[in-house]
Order: sequence, then structure tokens, then C-alpha cells
Amino acid sequence: MTTYASNASDYMSAFNVTHTPDFTNSALLVIDMQNATGSRDGALGRSLRERPDIADPRFDRIEKVVVPNTKRMLEAFRKEHGRVVYIMLGAADETLCDAPTHMKKLFAGTQNWVGSREHEIVAGLEPKPGELILRKTTVGAFASSSIDATLRACGVKQLYVCGVSTNMCVDTTAREAADRGYVVTLIEDACGAAKPEYHEAAIVTFKRLFGRAIAADDAMKELGLG
Repeated sequence: MTTYASNASDYMSAFNVTHTPDFTNSALLVIDMQNATGSRDGALGRSLRERPDIADPRFDRIEKVVVPNTKRMLEAFRKEHGRVVYIMLGAADETLCDAPTHMKKLFAGTQNWVGSREHEIVAGLEPKPGELILRKTTVGAFASSSIDATLRACGVKQLYVCGVSTNMCVDTTAREAADRGYVVTLIEDACGAAKPEYHEAAIVTFKRLFGRAIAADDAMKELGLG
């Protein structure tokens, strides 16, 4: 059931949509949690070793907040046989032949293509057999993968989203999903960005019209996950 706020005097919430959480038609999306940009020992992390002022905020949050909370969400969904979908960024191979022009430099600089170590999911969050894995070559998953057709075929209507970076691939994919009619919830403490202010700005903007942002504990509670 979906309802609509009616208090137009409250500018920030006047147009927000509320809904009834339903685990049976929900999916957990794990976005771009790969070694290339999601691990301190990955390509991006190695390139930033001389810049702890840049590297530490990003990777400290990933290690201390994003990975632990994503792991908890995964365990909760798996325990109740929920739908888990991994979205992975990268080229088909090292020729980067299927990469859009604006993504080629990123893929080359992070050695992110199918078969490379950098393309793999970070330790501790690896997919289980039978879980869906979709590859994209663009910032948003809906522009370059079969995610929309796949989710609809699986009967998914509500999305709970984790990953990196909040203000890039996570936010873009979440917005694309909302524009296509999915009810989208960002797991605020299972997402991260290069700087705290990037993360916070993305969360604030997303909540304006696109969907919600809540903590992992609140998401599990509303879905009835013990």
C-alpha cells in the first residue's frame, strides 16, 4: 500500500511517498563493492597511499561502516531466502571495447575488467551460489545492464540499496530505479563516498523526492528480519 503526504506547508516532506515494506517483493542491491575502488588494497587505494587525507576518509568508512553493515544486511536477507542482487562495474576485458568513452580512463586506471582481481567483490561480501550478478559499464546500472528486466521478471518492486560511491553509482542507480517505479530505500550506513560531505549531500537530495534513506537496523526491523 502506498500513501502520499498532504501537508504542503512542510516543503521538505510535502511530496514524500510512504509505503508498506514487503519482504516478498524486495531485493537487496549491493553496488560496486569491488576491489578496484572499494578496497584499500585495490587499485584506487594503492594509487592514494601517498594521500591519506583523501584515502583515509573513504576507506575508513568502507571498512568500519559499509562492509560490516552490508554484511549484516546480506546475512539477514539470506537467512530468510530473500533476493540478493550484485551490481558490478567494469569492462568485458582489458581492451575496454565495451566501455563508454567517459569510463575508459577509470577502468584502465583501476584495471577493472572481467577476470581481473580488481573486478572481484571485496573480501567478506562475496556472492553466494544462485545470487544474481549483473555487470554494468556506466555509472547507473539501468543504462547498461539488464537490471530492469531482471528485477521485473523476479517480481521485485522494492529495493534496499548498499554500496559505493553514495554520490555516484549508488545514487544514480537508485534514482534511475525510482524513476521507473521501484520503491527505493538507501541503507545510509551501508553506503560510502570519497568525502563525508559527498555522502551527506547525496542522501539529502535523494530523500527529497526519490526515496528514503534509513539505517540497516531500521531496514531489518521493518522487513521483519531477525
